[in-house]
Amino acid sequence: MAISDGVVRYLGSTKNLVGCVAGLGGVGLHLTGFAGAYWLPVIGGLYLVGALAAPPERVRLAVDPAIAASRLRSDLAALLAKVRAEAKRMPDGALDRLDHIGEVLDAVLQRPEELAADPETSHGVTRLVRVDVPLAVETYLNLPWWIGVAKRSGARSAAGELAAQLELLEVDAENVASRFFADDLRRQSDHTRYLEDRAED
Repeated sequence: MAISDGVVRYLGSTKNLVGCVAGLGGVGLHLTGFAGAYWLPVIGGLYLVGALAAPPERVRLAVDPAIAASRLRSDLAALLAKVRAEAKRMPDGALDRLDHIGEVLDAVLQRPEELAADPETSHGVTRLVRVDVPLAVETYLNLPWWIGVAKRSGARSAAGELAAQLELLEVDAENVASRFFADDLRRQSDHTRYLEDRAED
């Protein structure tokens, strides 16, 4: 028979652990003869007092960084898969740009702890994955195909608008990643200088 999640959580809770310790005190009282014939109610009562007196479990509202990054990676993979399913309708070069954006963002998402400690980068990646890229592609794909390819006098075609948006989003993704990996690049540069200095000695 399966044990419910609530029962499992309670078994590992502070209240249950403190209650068990208090109940063990009742067993000790019984073994030393102090509890008498009422030893079972004494143990149960001490367990209850301990469980009620224990502090409540700490509330944890923050999402585990690894879980948050995993969800974003899943969203990104799902987005790219949906776009590839519409590959015939996408303008030339659009899929290549989207794949590059995906690679850049995925490299950042592979370091969830560091990403969680960098709110600016976290916001930038989340905005790109869940707002900017989907909005650009959805808007284009929801247009009738003939509007998508039609040329408008004095303005870009819908395909041209999408290409311009993806170019800007690609630059945005690269800027977000460059800021995120700035310390790594600095360390690499410092090591190069150290090796050059050592070679001159």
